[in-house]
Amino acid sequence: MLRTRRTVLLSAAALAVLFLLFVSALAGNTPKTVRTIPDKPSFVFILTDDMRKDDLRYLPKTRPLLGAQGMHFENAFVSNPLCCPSRATIMRGQYAHNTGVWTNKNGPDGAWQGYKNHGNEQDNMATRFRSAGYRTGLFGKYFNGYDGTTVPPGWDDWFAPLPAGGVFDYDVNDNGATKHFDKDPSNYLTDVLSRETQYFIDASIAARKPFLAYVAPKPPHEPAIPAPRHANAFDGENAPRLPSFNERDMGDKPPWVQSLPPLSQTRSAQVDADHERRVEALQSVDDLVEAVVDKLETEGTLDATYIVFTSDNGYHHGEHRIEAGKRQPYEESIRVPLLIRGPGVPAGTTTDKLTLNTDFFPTFTDLAGVTTPEYVDGRSLRPVLEKSDTSWRTAFLLEIRSAHPLYGICTKDSKYIEYTDDFKELYDLKADPYELNNSYDSGSAPATLATRLQALKGCAGATCRTAEGGRSSRE
Repeated sequence: MLRTRRTVLLSAAALAVLFLLFVSALAGNTPKTVRTIPDKPSFVFILTDDMRKDDLRYLPKTRPLLGAQGMHFENAFVSNPLCCPSRATIMRGQYAHNTGVWTNKNGPDGAWQGYKNHGNEQDNMATRFRSAGYRTGLFGKYFNGYDGTTVPPGWDDWFAPLPAGGVFDYDVNDNGATKHFDKDPSNYLTDVLSRETQYFIDASIAARKPFLAYVAPKPPHEPAIPAPRHANAFDGENAPRLPSFNERDMGDKPPWVQSLPPLSQTRSAQVDADHERRVEALQSVDDLVEAVVDKLETEGTLDATYIVFTSDNGYHHGEHRIEAGKRQPYEESIRVPLLIRGPGVPAGTTTDKLTLNTDFFPTFTDLAGVTTPEYVDGRSLRPVLEKSDTSWRTAFLLEIRSAHPLYGICTKDSKYIEYTDDFKELYDLKADPYELNNSYDSGSAPATLATRLQALKGCAGATCRTAEGGRSSRE
């Protein structure tokens, strides 16, 4: 159904162009150039940095433009809640144990160097789409540790800030040339990325080619610095106070979490101050979304373009006494916003299906008619977008390598975690959504979850989808 609707939309657009030519000819005013819509859909993938799911309420433009005109995913997650592992997963459609990227620090298994070391730059979303005739462009953050000396394979248009810079006074690799942007208000990074994305859309339409735009603004990552026009947009706004905020009884948590002191009034105030800056910085992303949608509509390609809005991981605001940061197995770290608008996606709909950052790559290839690589662990969201899914993933893997490495398995109703030091956690998410009560009984592990977790730890490709449960459109 989704592809049929897209064909109708594209055909209608072509007829509109012919009608414009006919009317213009009668008026003696034939346009110098006529932009036609390619017979394949285009994609704009917008990836924020460290945005929590509940931060969506602070985006008054994005919610009506994408959510109300598309699908809102209530249960969207990342398998490794850290910038570089998550971005590698997005580009390759694989869990971290298959991308080989585990940390944000440059090295054999971390950041940009780790991504390259495992051959991921040679075969990924960008290289596959470019080979299939798409114009590809990256605008924003690539990987921690990227030094700006190269343009990776697969990208027609490349605009990547160097990680050392901020939102003002920064350097960018602009298609191989280093450019500096000073502190002028017009150089606020998110606004520059918005303009570059619009130029790319213009150029792609002029070339009559479908496009894939990967847009990765910095907000709300710390230090969150809002655009000057938004500096006081949320003065006095407090962070959420979930039941897990400054948790009273920590006796059932891992030893390192147990050791965290209660949040003082001063530290709680700092959490609020950080939250205020973060949501003010997000206003520039809201403007970016509006500008991109307006550009697509002006150019007549909005109805032929999928727009995906999500984040690389979540963020803590004092839950379980964790004052800030991510890389935890708890909901605040792993749950992310996800909105998708596009051809045939029913407007104003919501789904509770478990979705993962392994799914973006195979979703795009499926919708574009591009072959999905066998190495991909994720599954296409097309059946969910079509509302035709009869069976779907029932679990997914958590895998984190930090000071406290762990593996875990999540379902809609439960979460089971095994730390390498033998500590375990088990949560009934239906009865205890804020993970206040670790119900693990040291006498016996939850047999079904433990068995499925073992299968997920070493899965690859189709075996991951089997271990997750349900069926995918590729099987």
